[in-house]
Amino acid sequence: MTSPSETRRAARTPSRDLEAALVAAAEAVLLRDGPAGITVRSVATEAGVSPMGVYNRFGSKQGLLDLLLIRGFDKLREAVAGRGEIDAFERLGGAGRRYRAFALENPQYYELMFGSGPRKPELSPEVTECAATAFGELVGHVAYAMATGAIAPGDAFDLAQQIWCSVHGAVVLEMSDLFKTPDPAATYERLLQLLARGIASAPPS
Repeated sequence: MTSPSETRRAARTPSRDLEAALVAAAEAVLLRDGPAGITVRSVATEAGVSPMGVYNRFGSKQGLLDLLLIRGFDKLREAVAGRGEIDAFERLGGAGRRYRAFALENPQYYELMFGSGPRKPELSPEVTECAATAFGELVGHVAYAMATGAIAPGDAFDLAQQIWCSVHGAVVLEMSDLFKTPDPAATYERLLQLLARGIASAPPS
């Protein structure tokens, strides 16, 4: 005879399986069709379920987009996290290189996170938290550089924002095929070196 706990586990398993299938389907649609391709119907079709199955699990298309945004910012956080570098500029430079690599290797995610994809102007608290955590990795690198004396003390958050504006702009230009140099990787590396020299010589803020 099946125990009550086994019955409850059996009842939960199809629900978990459906959610996993929908998550996989949403990512598959994103990678194949880009952010504009994410609709309740497209994800339901990819997963082989009815649209109502998507609504029941995620409430709306925005629920699917929020899930993908959270995944994207988690991936970005992992990419730019430190690798135990002792030298502050090696830590910052490594994060900058991995930032570019993440964007070029995950263009659909990057467009969804930072482009003009179909997402509401105000992010959900969960997405906002994940985005802030990812940016916090860069802030932490800058704070480490200040604490070790590699750069002058100041507002780590503001300086991290300036660095991010620079590398994000370079990445977007490259992904839009608007780079005017024959070797975007070399140009990006020189940008990182320029930023390093700039913040190293900047007076305290």
